[in-house]
Amino acid sequence: MHIKKDDTVIVLTGKDKGKKGRVLKVMPKKNMAIVEGVNIQTKHRKPNNTMRQGAIEHREGPVNISNLMYFDKKENAPTRIGYRIENGKKVRVSKKSGKVVD
Repeated sequence: MHIKKDDTVIVLTGKDKGKKGRVLKVMPKKNMAIVEGVNIQTKHRKPNNTMRQGAIEHREGPVNISNLMYFDKKENAPTRIGYRIENGKKVRVSKKSGKVVD
């Protein structure tokens, strides 16, 4: 996966196109990620013993990884991610600048 938790990403398609946000959770088996402030969904909660009054919650829903692109803060632009071996370790590299990401 080219996206990891706490990366800043930009949304490429959909109703939230152009929005930037931090990745809160990555789900590799489903090929999805949850991004802060993107794909806000409304959840209606029924009243129960712990919550006397019902509530309407707004929270982020999952977004397909293919609709996200890594946003390089140093370059201030979205970029693709590649991989390179340096000092015996696999590191992520920005395709635009060629510099190591992280």
